[in-house]
Order: sequence, then structure tokens, then C-alpha cells
Amino acid sequence: MPFNVFKDPYLLDLFGLKENFVEADLEKTILVELEAFLLEFGHGFTFVERQKRMIIDDEDIVLDLLFYHRILKRLVAVELKLGVFKASYKGQMELYLKWLNRYERKEGEEAPIGIILCATASREKVELLEMDKAGIAVAEYWTHLPPKAEFETKIKTILIEARERLERRRAFPQKETPKRIEYFYESKDDNTEDQ
Repeated sequence: MPFNVFKDPYLLDLFGLKENFVEADLEKTILVELEAFLLEFGHGFTFVERQKRMIIDDEDIVLDLLFYHRILKRLVAVELKLGVFKASYKGQMELYLKWLNRYERKEGEEAPIGIILCATASREKVELLEMDKAGIAVAEYWTHLPPKAEFETKIKTILIEARERLERRRAFPQKETPKRIEYFYESKDDNTEDQ
């Protein structure tokens, strides 16, 4: 999972969403402000479709947003969720990714990946569910910057949680497997051909 491509959190204060908005409001606002959203989302994303319809066993299933990442050469499924991340979202996204891989993936493309945008991401659930191994990232979105004191507290909490997860991993080491780091950004010298 190329986590260096995705941000967390996404700051969506530029949308001016009112209190008590619903997922449809968030999706509509993103589409109205698509250029600004793509710039916040990151480099290399192109918009493909909203409300991507998939028919599975005669049931209509709809993915919120579908993007293509030019550098990664793969589809990126985006599901928008209100509230706290739930474990059931993993199965939903896995179904979307399997369908996209079977019916939408083109020759030369990598397998689709997904991102679930939640108001609050449960870091421990995400880690326990090994979302990265399923090709799924979970990120928070903020519709406004919190007050400075609250923001500092949130950053400190994220740091403490990350340190605790690292300590747990050290206490219970898993099998040693070689880790490969991939860089997805082309260098300026990529245009030269090998001689």
C-alpha cells in the first residue's frame, strides 16, 4: 500500500460545510470544488466517476468516488463515511476493489486500491485489521481546523498512539520478512534512455 501518496488528515475546511451534514452533502461539495479537492488530495489524481455503479448478484452497489492515479497507474476507490471508522467498512471496500479489479482494470494497470475517509479514524482498529495488506488506507477528514489547544492535543495523542503501537510490535515480533520501499515519483532523469 503506497502510504506515502495519501495524506491523513485531509483538511476540507475550504468547503464551508455546516453542522450536521450528511455523506451526500460531503460528496456534492467535493464535486463542486473538485479542483481544490484534488489539490488537497495530492499529486497525480484524476477524477473518473462519482456514484460508480456495480451490479453484484443482481444487487446495485454504489462506490462514492472513483479516481485514477497517473503515477501509480491504478484506480483509487474513495468511500466517504461520517463518524468513527467501523471494522465493517473493510469488507465493503474489499468488495469494491475486487469488482474494480475484475471489471474495470485495464491492461498495464496495477490492482486498484482504496481509501476510506472518515470523520474519525480508529488507529488501533485499522492496525488490527491490517488494512494496508488489503490495499486500503483509512484517513480522517477535518471540515475545519480545531482551536490551537485542541489541535496540539490531537497531534500529541496521535504521536502517543503511534509510539504505543511500535512498542507492542517490538514486544511481539512477527516473522522477519524483507521490506521493500517503493518510490512512486519519477525523477527528472527518467526521460533519458539507457545506453
